[in-house]
Amino acid sequence: MTAHATDPRPVRRVSAVTATGSSSEEDFDPVVVEAPLSIAVAGEVLATTMRTPGHDEDLAVGWLASETDLSGRDQLLSIERTGAARSAVSVVEESVDTVALTVSGDVALPRPRAFLTSSSCGICSAEVIEATPRPRVSLHSADWQLTPQQAHQWVSAMRTEQKMFELTGSLHAAAIIAPDGILQVVREDVGRHNAVDKVIGSAFLAGNYPLTDHTLVVSGRVSYEIVAKALRACVAGIVAVSGPTTLAVDLARAHGLVLVGFTREDRLNVYAGGERVAL
Repeated sequence: MTAHATDPRPVRRVSAVTATGSSSEEDFDPVVVEAPLSIAVAGEVLATTMRTPGHDEDLAVGWLASETDLSGRDQLLSIERTGAARSAVSVVEESVDTVALTVSGDVALPRPRAFLTSSSCGICSAEVIEATPRPRVSLHSADWQLTPQQAHQWVSAMRTEQKMFELTGSLHAAAIIAPDGILQVVREDVGRHNAVDKVIGSAFLAGNYPLTDHTLVVSGRVSYEIVAKALRACVAGIVAVSGPTTLAVDLARAHGLVLVGFTREDRLNVYAGGERVAL
């Protein structure tokens, strides 16, 4: 069964005026929530990101797996989500939501980030390709491949699960496809990289990690950061609805990651790993 893309929390009704031609009408419109989440390890906040509330544990674990050498479920000793405190009088948040994790001593932690991670951040320097950690295991087995038909089917299957996008039109999505072509999990978020962290974290918590022979499907463009996260998780390929950046293409080619973009209607573009796409 596919894990649900969202939970009931991330939408709030906001007053809005709809103008059509010469007429206008004031009503309430469902708007996606964007709020901060702090990720703490061993009592220290390592990062704060703007995200859509829901599946916060998945997000925190996926982020940590992308930023460290965390590789096995047994290295994650505990995980706890704490909600933001609210004033009973002013209903103003006095803190932010936090996911606190404890990991084993053999996991090297990153330095705390002294800035707020935006919902669309990326890395733009070509020099980072050499610094990107190599996948710890093979991305794919010798006979692994995908077909254009599969790519279109996976995008369509993910789109069917995008319930909050259907309601608000404001969310990105990511999905993990199993080696047998079955959609395993879909997550939505205001940030493209958050949606990817959520599906990777979900797979990690399910004990399905690293993701050799799995495919990552994304609804937006593919930046360097998305490819780097896929390589950390040892994903075999990325199928995207939109296009990639040049640095994303270069990084995918450097590591043999299949990268497919503009998977729309009856077309797609293969940017990397074409020998594994059965055209």
